[in-house]
Parts: sequence; structure tokens; C-alpha cells
Amino acid sequence: MNASSLTLVKKTHSCVRLERGGQSLVIDPGAFTEDDATVGADAILVTHEHPDHFDEARLRAALESDPALRVWTLRSVAERLSAAFPGRVHTVGYGDTFTAAGLEVQVHGELHAVIHPDIPRITNIGFLVDGSVFHPGDALTVPDHPVDTLMLPVMAPWNKISEVIDYVREVAPRRAIDIHDALLTDLARPIYDTQIGALGGADHRRLAPGDATGL
Repeated sequence: MNASSLTLVKKTHSCVRLERGGQSLVIDPGAFTEDDATVGADAILVTHEHPDHFDEARLRAALESDPALRVWTLRSVAERLSAAFPGRVHTVGYGDTFTAAGLEVQVHGELHAVIHPDIPRITNIGFLVDGSVFHPGDALTVPDHPVDTLMLPVMAPWNKISEVIDYVREVAPRRAIDIHDALLTDLARPIYDTQIGALGGADHRRLAPGDATGL
């Protein structure tokens, strides 16, 4: 692992930006995320095709404006972009490793969490960045690798707080930082903070959009 400091910038909902040494990697700049989320990014990772994680128009605009920008994602997303940007959109899946924006990335997981048994499950991958920061997308994937910082999906149509708490316990990170939180009201946030913090067994943090923290 690179000894220099890694900085995490929280964006709205499930989007985060990881920065080190003048390079930046953005994960899941979806439709709920700020318009400038991808500006200046060297690499973009997308976990799955749902619009709150994958904004096709935004990614096309970003790729058009910066010829050096590269995207790593699963097949269902890559197929919608790769023809227009040959050699710049890379298809990855469970078990793959690659380097993006100077950071080593491992791919974990294969399927989206169950929303309802009547709704077919789509594919979903998670990214372990720099051997320490794990973003699972829309799944409670447990990597077969220690995790220092877990990006924690706290509120979604496919989860409940007991599952979120048990997920933190199973991954056992040093810290958990909320993502997938755009639909969580301010009234509910203190309840989630208290219960996850008290029962999860990890340092639990919530960052406002635009907040940054060193990892």
C-alpha cells in the first residue's frame, strides 16, 4: 500500500472521490450526485446500472471532454459506453484486479441485493481500492480481504438497519462511512447513527456532501 495519504471526498448518495498524489478516482457518480462529481477525475468506477449509480449522459460528457479519462465497470454498463469510446471503457468482474488513477483496485461480488423476490436480480460489483477502502455498490458483499474503511449503504429499498449492522460486524472494518443515504431524512439520521455506532463494532461516521477526510 502506498504510504502517502489517501483522501476521501463524500459526494451525494453513493458517490465518493478518492484522491492521492494529484490523481483522483470517482465511484458511482449517479443521477443524485452533484453535476461536478466527475470534473477532473482520472478514472471512474461504476458498480452497476441503476441510475442512482450510473448516469449515462454524465459519463458520456465526461469521456468526451477528457480524452485521458478511463472507466472500469461491469458488462451491463460497459456495453452502453464502449462502442463510442473504444479502449477507454474496461469491463471487469469478480476476481479482477487493475490500476486506476494510480490506485490498485480489486473487484468483489457479482449480484445486486434482493429488492423483492419478484424483481430479477441484476449484476453488481464492489471495488476494494488501495487494499483498504471497500465500496460494495448495492449489495452487502463481504470481501475475502481485510477492509480498513467500509463505504456503508445505510438506507435502500433492499435493506433494513439490522442487516446494515450485521454487515458492519461481518466485514469488521476499522471505520464505516455512510453512503446510499440520499433518501434518509434528517429526522432518521440520528437513529441510524446511534444504532450503527453502538452495535456495529466499528468507528461509524457520516459525512455531508463535500466533506473530506484522510484515510
